[in-house]
Amino acid sequence: MKKIINGFYILLVLNLFQLEMYSQSNNDVETLFRQKNIINTDDLGYFIAPQLGLTQIDGSMAALFQLRSGINIKDKYSIGAYFNISLNEIYPESEIVPDIYMDYWSVGGFFEYTLYSKKLVHITAPIYFGYGEVEMDDDEGDLEFNEENFFQVEPSLLVEVNLHRNLRLNVGAGYRFVSKMNYRNISNNEISGFTGYIGLKFGIFN
Repeated sequence: MKKIINGFYILLVLNLFQLEMYSQSNNDVETLFRQKNIINTDDLGYFIAPQLGLTQIDGSMAALFQLRSGINIKDKYSIGAYFNISLNEIYPESEIVPDIYMDYWSVGGFFEYTLYSKKLVHITAPIYFGYGEVEMDDDEGDLEFNEENFFQVEPSLLVEVNLHRNLRLNVGAGYRFVSKMNYRNISNNEISGFTGYIGLKFGIFN
């Protein structure tokens, strides 16, 4: 887990450095904090968006960390990749073996449509599609439970606020649809569900 989190930090630093090297500005964008506007004629932008999520998996609350990055066209259409991982130990209600927990992660791509992005408050709708995995584990590492893989699709709806021409705050929710799977006493119905999100989006929005 530490290696994965360290990898997130490295990816975040590299993407922020790329944003700085790629930095351009918008024209006529409403933001919460004022700054000078510089005309930009390039329609192609870039962003990185860390997010925290809260969901329920088989009756147990799970905190999620998501990192996604992609390109945007005219600040309306975006496409890119994401990685999502549980931060806490998930204890499924249907599990009969005591003192074991479950980990969850998923990886894939997304498409996002943003409406009225130059307004201070606006709507954006990412849809995620990818590959996921759940795996049981125990603190001692003595038991072997293997893992189960699946495909998932998650349409989401977020409200965004332009804090700065290169920074946005978003909050919203999505619903995770998981393909048919069975893992011990858990089916796809227990993995599917709503997720609430709050996050930031750093980028070049044209």
